[in-house]
Amino acid sequence: MDQVNNITKSEKNKHLNFRDRLLIELRRKDGFSGYRIAQKLGKARNTIYNEIRRGTITQIKNGKLFERYYAETGQAIYEKNRSNSKKSFKFLKYKDFIDHVIEEVEVKSWSLDSSVGDAIVSKKFDKSQTVCTKTLYNYIDLGLLSIKNTDLPMKLRRSTKKSRIRKNKRILGTSIDERPEEIETREEFGHWEIDTVIGEKSSEDKVLLTIVERKTRYSTVLKIAGKTACAVNEGIKELKELYGEKFNEVFKSITSDNGSEFAYLSCLEKEVGTKVYFTHPYSSYERGTNERHNGLIRRFIPKGKRISDYCVDKVAAVEECMNTLPRKILGYLSPEHLFEKHLDEIYAN
Repeated sequence: MDQVNNITKSEKNKHLNFRDRLLIELRRKDGFSGYRIAQKLGKARNTIYNEIRRGTITQIKNGKLFERYYAETGQAIYEKNRSNSKKSFKFLKYKDFIDHVIEEVEVKSWSLDSSVGDAIVSKKFDKSQTVCTKTLYNYIDLGLLSIKNTDLPMKLRRSTKKSRIRKNKRILGTSIDERPEEIETREEFGHWEIDTVIGEKSSEDKVLLTIVERKTRYSTVLKIAGKTACAVNEGIKELKELYGEKFNEVFKSITSDNGSEFAYLSCLEKEVGTKVYFTHPYSSYERGTNERHNGLIRRFIPKGKRISDYCVDKVAAVEECMNTLPRKILGYLSPEHLFEKHLDEIYAN
């Protein structure tokens, strides 16, 4: 019997099925990058990247470790997560502007300004139907809204540490002083800042490797084995596999601090041509974009919480939340929107 309504072609914004996962497994064996697979399946790039991370396992063959993606593994983890998932937010249905802002603060952890700007830019509300950000803050201070200042972590954060000047810190490679002007001004795409985020202060806990693109503010968050040079190297290797032959066009440069975990980073210059620059000792402000994004991560993963307790899907959800957050500095567009545009231009050539 003909199945008139059967759809075999994958669609964007749809969940991956087992057939999709089998195709991913085959294409990975053929050496396809995550971006090429996403194009073949007609899926969002992040969907494929997260699926590859989720379904990749480490095996031993002839005494050597290697990683490989398996469709059955990805499907099993997906089904398990679906069985445990619950609806975590309310759909917006005919609510006024203030209720809309409250929901985005509570559900998406957006700032008040991001919610106001996005509502206007995306034309969810006419400007005449909105109040400004300062007015919303005044309402909160007066106790007129259901959210409080404690729900706005960035408003309460204050620097309590005095600045100190330290000397005799090692430099692992090319100094940031030699970084070209176009990187500093953020005019060119493809220049990144890198750092690690720890949870529990233990050598047994996992670590987050965070990499942020300076122009678009797009952030990639990887869960790695620890705060070591080898673990960071494995994270970079994962990125090289995902972006394939275009890696050095997406990652033209990376700026790092002088932590020992980044000792192997300079090897990228010889391997793929990606320039690597190191900040001055104890000058985290020279990687301000990355530091800001690490602060956003702390909204979801507080200091002292074990990174090992957060699965790949939860880490991916944190990454998605940051990348879909409208930014005032980007004209209230999201980092993901701008990053995708640049990526499409690179892979079209």
